[in-house]
Amino acid sequence: MRKAGTILGAAALTVLAVPADAGAAAVSCGGGVSTGRVAVNGCVSAQRGSLGRFPTRDITAYIKARNTGTKALNVSYEAFFRVVDGGHWEKVGSGRSYVRAGEEIGPVEVGSTTRVCGPVKVEIRVHAKADGGVWSGWSPAATKQCQT
Repeated sequence: MRKAGTILGAAALTVLAVPADAGAAAVSCGGGVSTGRVAVNGCVSAQRGSLGRFPTRDITAYIKARNTGTKALNVSYEAFFRVVDGGHWEKVGSGRSYVRAGEEIGPVEVGSTTRVCGPVKVEIRVHAKADGGVWSGWSPAATKQCQT
C-alpha cells in the first residue's frame, strides 16, 4: 500500500501558489516520498535571464518537508539536477533544517544552476533524512528549460 502511494504520489505534479512578485518564477512540486517521520517533496522553478545575447534559465531546486512525528528533529537534504535526454546528475546543493513536531517547512531553496536556453526538459530530484535515519527515496520535479 505504501509503495503504491509513493508511486502514485510521484506521478502527480502539484503546482503551488505563484509568488507575490509577478516577475518571479512559479514553483512546481513533484510527488512525495518519506523516510521514518519525514515526508518530502522535490520542487523546481525556472526563471528567465540572459548572458549577454544568450537567453538563460536559472533553475532552482527546493524541498518541502513535513515532520509527521511527535518530536522535533533535524532534517538533512540534497538536490540534484540533470537534462533529461542524455544528461548526468549533478549535485546543486544540500542543507539542513530543524523541523518541529507536526510542522511543514518549505519550499526551502536547496540550490540552483544557470543554463543557456535549449529546447530540453530538465529535472531535479531531492531526498532527505532525519538525524540517525536513512535517506528517503527520490522525489522528482521537472520543467521545460525554456518554456515561455
